[in-house]
Amino acid sequence: MSGPGSAAAGALEMLAGRGQSLAVAESLTGGLVAGALTAVPGASRVFRGSVTAYATEVKREVLGVDGALLAARGAVDGEVARQMASGARRVLGADWGLATTGVAGPDPQDGHPVGTVFVAVQGPDGAEAVRRLSLAGDRDRIRQDTIRAVLALLLSELTENTRAQDTEQHGGNGCLQP
Repeated sequence: MSGPGSAAAGALEMLAGRGQSLAVAESLTGGLVAGALTAVPGASRVFRGSVTAYATEVKREVLGVDGALLAARGAVDGEVARQMASGARRVLGADWGLATTGVAGPDPQDGHPVGTVFVAVQGPDGAEAVRRLSLAGDRDRIRQDTIRAVLALLLSELTENTRAQDTEQHGGNGCLQP
């Protein structure tokens, strides 16, 4: 499996080619997604910054995650991840936002077993996706797999967004021509 560095480089290159920016909101990864992105030379052309929202209050007060949602479902939730990605975009003034939230261990949290993770991406023109992951391994493995997953989700959305824009601009049906 390729490491997060190649996915980070690929995503940053695609965003740079579009003249778009990226921000990150992280919980269980504690800044590691931002670290993977900023390890890529030239990341500053695209990467705006990150919020490490480890505490629930930070998710609510800084990123604007709905307090009633957090009270009802806890921080390990797909809608929380979506709102974190949205908050990262808003707070840091970026075109695209990523988010990670979940349980890296060693103990379960909010009724969720270790390895339950949600990753989210949100972009312009309504582009967004949320994925629930059930990861195995120790704390470090879960965090590393989360980085890979959120970057893969971003690449997937960027690729899908590119196809949709091409179809819109060229009036095609989305099928590739020989």
